[in-house]
Amino acid sequence: MLKNRAALPRLDYLVAFEVAAELESFAAAARVLNVSETAVSRKIRLLELHYNCQLFLRRHRAVELTDHGRRLLGGITPPLKALERVSVALLSEQARGTVRLAATNSVASLWLMPRLRDFRNRNRNITISLLSSDRDSECLAEDVELTILRGDGDWPGYDARILFGETVFPVCAPGYIEAHGTIPDVASLSGHALIEVSNNHAEWLNWPTWLAQKDVDPDSVPRSTLVNTYPLAIQAAADGLGVALGWGHLVDRHIRKGALVRPLGRAHVRTHSGYYLLRRKDAPRHPERDVVADWLLQESAARKRYGVD
Repeated sequence: MLKNRAALPRLDYLVAFEVAAELESFAAAARVLNVSETAVSRKIRLLELHYNCQLFLRRHRAVELTDHGRRLLGGITPPLKALERVSVALLSEQARGTVRLAATNSVASLWLMPRLRDFRNRNRNITISLLSSDRDSECLAEDVELTILRGDGDWPGYDARILFGETVFPVCAPGYIEAHGTIPDVASLSGHALIEVSNNHAEWLNWPTWLAQKDVDPDSVPRSTLVNTYPLAIQAAADGLGVALGWGHLVDRHIRKGALVRPLGRAHVRTHSGYYLLRRKDAPRHPERDVVADWLLQESAARKRYGVD
């Protein structure tokens, strides 16, 4: 136990001092520590006030340690390095049990979240840190170990395994049909409220492209509700606001529960894209990551099949 804690300065003062002393520059230390030069200078000044002595001689473009500064540097460098080593070891030990998983908003909310409790019950030693984003750059960030994205399976530098294909069909709440009548065919959608998703992915299927593939003029079918994420569109459909496009596998749970129905029966559009599980090819071995990946592939293997999916 420390007997004189009051004699110890703040750790961030010592870190600023140690970096500045090694680089012989407050400006260079500021760049390394990602703070302003003023912040570095202030921390060192407070450290000098704490010890009531001058630690640096300030030159025009550099700084030089005083005798007191050299004595302090010699005393703090070994314990700081020891603290760094034990901190890295502890953080690495904790990180081994955490797997960073990224997915689009739709997959994260509608496909992953309903499955996470079961995974957690069977894998108490693994924590999944889930990132939900429709920005590919976020999902493919360096600290992400597993990613689920829509595409054609070609991501340079990644091992890609198909989870499920892309089969898209209209869905709505049973109460919507009761209130507005049946929808006998695709052309009849012109008399109904369509729920659309607005996003930055022009390649994603939407109502105009779905209708065009069904030989229906997209301009003849008005869209009445616009949301910015797919999970909101599905919630809007379940709440009876209109008809949304349903992605097979993402809406399966809602259909099983009866919250959504397929008003046009088996009518659908099948694309050549799919949702893939990505792993960086040059990533170091991580047993917990592999457990999560195997679980996702097992969930995929157990999926309902749509067409050739």
